[in-house]
Order: sequence, then structure tokens, then C-alpha cells
Amino acid sequence: MTAIGQDAVQVLEDRADLQRARLLQSILPVPRSLGDTSELPLLSHWCQFHQAVVLADVGRDGHPSVGDFIPDTGLPRRMWAGSRVEFLAQLHDGAALKKVSTVKAVTPKEGRSGKLCFVTVSHEIYADDRLSIREEQDLVYREAAAGKAAAMPAPEEAPQDPHFTDTIRPDPVMLFRYSALTFNSHRIHYDREHAVHVEGHGGLVVHGPLIATLLVDLLGRNTAWRPLRNFTFKALSPLYDIAPFEISGRLQDARATLWAHSEAGGLAVTAQAEFA
Repeated sequence: MTAIGQDAVQVLEDRADLQRARLLQSILPVPRSLGDTSELPLLSHWCQFHQAVVLADVGRDGHPSVGDFIPDTGLPRRMWAGSRVEFLAQLHDGAALKKVSTVKAVTPKEGRSGKLCFVTVSHEIYADDRLSIREEQDLVYREAAAGKAAAMPAPEEAPQDPHFTDTIRPDPVMLFRYSALTFNSHRIHYDREHAVHVEGHGGLVVHGPLIATLLVDLLGRNTAWRPLRNFTFKALSPLYDIAPFEISGRLQDARATLWAHSEAGGLAVTAQAEFA
């Protein structure tokens, strides 16, 4: 591993596990039978590469302590703000996986809710030594909350003309299962006391990558599982377990626009996909 901060590198290894992808289907609104296939569905790579960080090295929020691979920005609240994923080859059950991750940028900013810092991490995933997935993740770190709902600007109104849509009713069981599948111990997803009174949220936070997975699943169900070349999502405002939310999509030629919005119509996540 190189020095802390930009250009720090981390290498993780795993073996592609179709069973994790099958378990992921139990969370989705219309569970998909994977049958006898050996192919892992898109975005199920987020259920791979579990990091068995000992509890002594876990921070107050349940995440591994920063300052090793991810630099310490001095800001305690963490969110996965978005990803850009390029699918180069299908992952197959049992393949030897290697993920090479690099901190590409650390960008402090000043927002309406106070200080924040964006950390961009690139990932290259190899399956049996073949580069199969490239991804860039944007993580955002914020100042500590003041013991009340986090100050957020009013969300933009969601588009009104979807080609297809579905209603998601999140609950603690759904969020717990996704946390377990991704070995994500961030307390905002299962510890209501911490989420509301420490980090200032309005309830348990629905995982950004779970919402992205729901959007890709919605797209697949409405396009006969047409393969994708790339997928991008951006989290704009949090969704909580206290109310249903909508996921929607619109097709245009070889592309799709996808989004999720709250029960009140506020845009929470936007996404784009390009078909292979």
C-alpha cells in the first residue's frame, strides 16, 4: 500500500459466489430465478470482496476506521454518492477475483450544509486474470450532525413521464439483508438511534448501491435482460425506511434513464445505462 491519501492502493481477492447473487434476489421486488446459469447478475460484484476488519479497527459509525486506505478527512459522516461502472466481461461462479482499488482524488468543498469532502476511488476487478469491471466510486464525507435531521436543500422534482415504474417499500429487514450480503456494518442502515440522533437522518437510510441495484433490476425486467455496457448512478438525497419510494425508467434508443424518488416526489437518485 502506498502513502495515505491520493494514489493509495488496496488489493483484495475473493472467489465469485453465485449463492450471494441468489440471496440478493430475495430482496428484490420480483425475485429472478438464476436457474443453472453460472453468470453473476450485474452489480452483484458489490456483494463480493468482504473485508473482515477486526472490531478494534472499526469506527463509531460501524465502518472500518479511516486513515489507512481511505484518508482521514476529519469529517465523520460518510455516504456513497455514486458510481460509474463499465462492464467488460461477465463474472462467472467460482472465478478467482482480484480487485485493485486506488484513491484517485480527495476534494474538499463547502456546501450549504457545511464542510464536505469527496473521495474518488477507482476499482479494477479481474476474474481469472481478465479485466472484467472498471468502476469509479464517489464517497462524500460531511461534518457531524447537530442532533436533528440533516440540513439538506429541497430535492429536485422527479420526471413525470416514465416508460415503466415500480413501488419499493423498504423496511429494516430489507436493509439488514443487504448490509449482511455486502458485509456493510455502517450503522445508519440498521441502528435507528445512531442514524437519527447521531448522524441526523430521518430514519434508517436505504443504501445507495441497493437503490442502484433495484434500478438495474427494473430495467432488466422491462427489456428482457438486455446486457449493459455501462451504468452510472448519482445519489442526490437520502431515502428512508419510513415510507415507500418509486423507481422508474425511460428508454431512448441504446440508452436508458432511470431514477428513484420519494413518496413526495423529490428526486433521490438518478442513473443512466447504455446497452451493449
